[in-house]
Amino acid sequence: MATVFGSTRIRPYITGDATVIASEIAENVQGTVDLFDTTVSHSISVDIDAGDYQTLKDSFQNEGVKESVPADITIDGTLISDVGIRLKGNSTLSTLSNDDGTMPGRGGGNAGADAAAAPADGAAMPEGGGMPEGGGMPDGVTMPDGVTMPEGATMPEGAAPADGTAPTDGAAMPEGGGMPGGAGMAMFGEPLSFDEPEDLPFLIDFAEYSEGRAYQGHTTLSLRPYTPALNESVSLAITEASGQATQDFTYTTYSVNDSTETTRLVVVAPDDDYANSLHDGDGVLYKTGANASFTYQGDDQTTYAEQFTQINARGTADLQPIITLLKWLDGADQAEFDAHLADYVDVDSLANYLALQNLLSNGDDMGGPGKNFYLYYDLDTKKFSVVSWDLNLALNSDSTAGAHDEVSMIPGGGGAGGGGMPQMPEGFTPPEGMEIPEGGGMPEGGPMLGNSLKDMFLDSTEFTDEYDAAYRTIYDELWASGRVLDIVDEVAASVPTSAGLTQEEIDADAAELKSRLQIRIDALADDPVVTGSS
Repeated sequence: MATVFGSTRIRPYITGDATVIASEIAENVQGTVDLFDTTVSHSISVDIDAGDYQTLKDSFQNEGVKESVPADITIDGTLISDVGIRLKGNSTLSTLSNDDGTMPGRGGGNAGADAAAAPADGAAMPEGGGMPEGGGMPDGVTMPDGVTMPEGATMPEGAAPADGTAPTDGAAMPEGGGMPGGAGMAMFGEPLSFDEPEDLPFLIDFAEYSEGRAYQGHTTLSLRPYTPALNESVSLAITEASGQATQDFTYTTYSVNDSTETTRLVVVAPDDDYANSLHDGDGVLYKTGANASFTYQGDDQTTYAEQFTQINARGTADLQPIITLLKWLDGADQAEFDAHLADYVDVDSLANYLALQNLLSNGDDMGGPGKNFYLYYDLDTKKFSVVSWDLNLALNSDSTAGAHDEVSMIPGGGGAGGGGMPQMPEGFTPPEGMEIPEGGGMPEGGPMLGNSLKDMFLDSTEFTDEYDAAYRTIYDELWASGRVLDIVDEVAASVPTSAGLTQEEIDADAAELKSRLQIRIDALADDPVVTGSS
């Protein structure tokens, strides 16, 4: 896309062939074995110069910018020099505090396309990112199944784990506020630290300093934090089993700067080739940034340049399809939405996407603070479909939520439709230094929740049948059949042990995740949508 900033407006244009101008791979590093062959073992080591690592750290802590720096990476014995490496994530990075415990600043750069969700000014997280000492849950708020209270915190009357089980006497939250059950993380992840680079989420860009370079056809890879992260890998496998577009993944042993070897999940980060492989026809893939309001803000494409990233077809397509969709959504009441949604969006695709996100208990989907989704614009049909992304918080929330219940990352639920802010639960006590505005909402400038496309679709009675049918089909084929339990076993079998991960830990996480999925199967068995009585 030829972009001119300032007073000159971009003239929208789009051709019928997204591959007319595609990013050519000039150097495709073959490696020794297929990185995404889960039947063989893999190893990855990363070396970052101390000065470059300090630059990466300072840019994030001081400005909230995820700056790319050079690094050398060795994959299955093959050395690739001078790749780009930067922090990656939205909700995940919300636990990566400064050295003094405060949250990083917010700035420009690529923070716009993939920014960490930071609290408003003055709303510093407690040291370590956990709940304040002695902080109890508010009345009526349920704990996600498997989560226990911190030492010294009281479980108020009416608060119980979401799976219906009673908390164990004296039970304490794992050190660092971690969530049990395959997730291996707290609601926003165990606190991360720059002192342990092997635990940080990184995006590897093979072409950053060598144009046209790829590794086995991939220009970018995502190194995920935490281990074994079965909730994310299993969610990716379930998404593939449902027939929806997803990303390939693999497990590897991993180290950074000769650190202790650990185990990490590697996921393909969508690039030009990935985008061109989606669906049957030509199309354009767009990444929605965590700072995107998903609202119409005029026709000037420069306004949206930091909110949406065009993945492919740069030079033959632009952001105009996104603007057209947002402009229509902005002016559509529910009647208009119901009558003409199918002119803009693949309704079946949207129904399937939303049904699966509910089944996966994913509170950080297209309506979550991370804005974790891609939009694919089909040049043949002129319609959008949604592609899921960053499922690291899936299978990590209320396993008893019904087919029409909201799955939220906020305690007690409570995302607000159309990009609004959730209200804090009654009795909520904020961490020291965090001021809650009058009315009880989240601080101004905090992460916006909701998505107008998602919210209007789920609010509509016109599309209830489509959503319910999609939900029932996916539940029957994958959950009721027990296929999701088999997927856990299959994925867990591909996870290698390392100094940082034992087989006992893998087995325990797999068992906990299967228990969580079984709770979901049982809880939905009598749901009116599943039984067809809704």
